[in-house]
Amino acid sequence: MEQPVGAFEAALRSRRDGGGKILVPYITGGLGDDWIETLHAVAAAGADAIEVGVPFSDPVMDGPVIQEANDRSLASGSTPQSILNALRNEDIGVPLAIMTYYNIAFRAGDVRFAQDLAEAGISGCILPDLPLEETGPWTEAADAAGVETILLAAPTAPDERLPRICERSRGFVYGVGLLGVTGVRSELASSAMDIARRLKAVTDKPVLVGVGVGTPEQAVEVSQVSDGVVVGSAIVRQMLTSEGPEAVGALVQEFRSALDKG
Repeated sequence: MEQPVGAFEAALRSRRDGGGKILVPYITGGLGDDWIETLHAVAAAGADAIEVGVPFSDPVMDGPVIQEANDRSLASGSTPQSILNALRNEDIGVPLAIMTYYNIAFRAGDVRFAQDLAEAGISGCILPDLPLEETGPWTEAADAAGVETILLAAPTAPDERLPRICERSRGFVYGVGLLGVTGVRSELASSAMDIARRLKAVTDKPVLVGVGVGTPEQAVEVSQVSDGVVVGSAIVRQMLTSEGPEAVGALVQEFRSALDKG
């Protein structure tokens, strides 16, 4: 049975259908005492939705910046439950997705984790180390709870695999911009444009590119093909400077303004 479009995907489609480019920043949950204020600042700066990272001790997709943020958050006592509890009564103003690793969901139990997300007001979930062929138990629980499972498409994925990823993905399809871990690079990898083109050719769902998109200029460049971008390391690096939520919001505003100007 076809799942109805959820809140996360609806927000992204609204931006795209209005002729704009989508901006989804990533922030690390539990990083600093003011991380909830940072979420509000990021939303106010023009984010269409926000990914909230739930720290994990072995974040295989993440480069040194997000790993450091993970370590700091964990050292301060953050747990998946403490992050969800903090979000439970917050109205950030835009849909939220949790980004974490499958061990967190597996340990809690798929059904319980999906229900916990839904009860905390979370619209989507990204589990980057859960391959398409093994998503069944999780997606069944997530669908039942009304949580949109966002799947990743690697630049190495063969053509015949992409339609299956797109069909199963909810919210948007996450095109991985390059082989390697997250981080800011001096220039956009050609694989970012390539995966965006390949995904756009096989789906009408919003296609965003993340990993290796670290400057407003790179965001504009890849968005010539994609529907928008996910920006993580550049924003988390700003969080790590401890200059406060306003500085993070100002950086997000730079991305928003660049995308709006095209």
